[in-house]
Amino acid sequence: MEEKIIEMMESLKDRMTEGILEMVRIDSVESEAEPDAPFGPGVKRALLKALELGERLGFRCVNLDNYIGYAEYGRGPDYVCAMGHVDVVPVGDGWRQPPFSGYMADGVIYSRGILDNKGPLLSCLYGLYALKELGFEPKHRIRIIFGCDEESGFEDLRYYLEREKPPVWGFTPDCKFPVVYAERGRAVVRVSGWELEPFFEFVTEYFIGAKNTGDRLGIDLSHKEYGTMEMRGYKLGVDEGRPYFEASLSYPAGCGIEEILKRIQGKAGDLLVELRHNYNPVVFDKESPLVLALTECYERVTGADGTPVTTTGGTYAKAMPNMVPFGPSFPGQKGIGHNPNEWMTVEDLMKNGKIYALGLYRMGNL
Repeated sequence: MEEKIIEMMESLKDRMTEGILEMVRIDSVESEAEPDAPFGPGVKRALLKALELGERLGFRCVNLDNYIGYAEYGRGPDYVCAMGHVDVVPVGDGWRQPPFSGYMADGVIYSRGILDNKGPLLSCLYGLYALKELGFEPKHRIRIIFGCDEESGFEDLRYYLEREKPPVWGFTPDCKFPVVYAERGRAVVRVSGWELEPFFEFVTEYFIGAKNTGDRLGIDLSHKEYGTMEMRGYKLGVDEGRPYFEASLSYPAGCGIEEILKRIQGKAGDLLVELRHNYNPVVFDKESPLVLALTECYERVTGADGTPVTTTGGTYAKAMPNMVPFGPSFPGQKGIGHNPNEWMTVEDLMKNGKIYALGLYRMGNL
């Protein structure tokens, strides 16, 4: 069956590529909410297009009030899923071609969202279509979930979980290969104060003039599997007349966010230290049936070592139970998704599609 799945995906190359191009030509940067468009009209258009493609392929599709939607195949009391997102980050400057043109040259597609995350998400959808066309009858229903707020706060996922139960198994094609079994914690910490001199002295000494590991703050935490603390995304602003400085912390397991805040406050003195946002580290059992199955799928298609890895990033796996990050970037591919001239080769999209089709097949049988 698995060889037939790979062959079926090869036959879908042109059809899948055209579907992906339809998606990436939609400007789905989140914008101000409108009636029936909680994340703006562009994101809504992208969601509706994804659902339209799903219906064209013969799936039952559900739209949850334009917050999120899914295409579903099979029967049963529970489900497994692949979950990605149709919203994209702002385009920025430096593009050689219009960012929503779906420009393709020499087998490479350049567009905002081609990697993060429309291309991989539709690779999952066409992977499921291959299973349907082969007559596969899974033990669980299989869903491809189209998120709409991954880049700005996961409000789509919260809305989903208020109305739907979580999957028994799942993956998000929004990180890297091989299987990612653990994610660092992600937090945003704000420091503020009315007195300008001590505020700017603190920011300069402990953030601007220091390493991004938080060494001067005493939070340069390290873990053999997660790596060392990283601070980034610095932001300086004013809130109700009070200056503030924010930093995004990518922190390893082993030290809770409460202890991290305590250490920062110990250096900040009378300045106010606030936790603006936090997701705790996530760890998945490397020997779980899900991780083992996806590892085998990756190794079968690529022939490469599929030993599970960790990530400094953050995905839907932070908030969706029973889910791991899985692809789409291959080892050595970094710094593509949020940059100008975001790209992905058709060859890699096809490789994604084969891996994801096998992954959905394996999950459907777990």
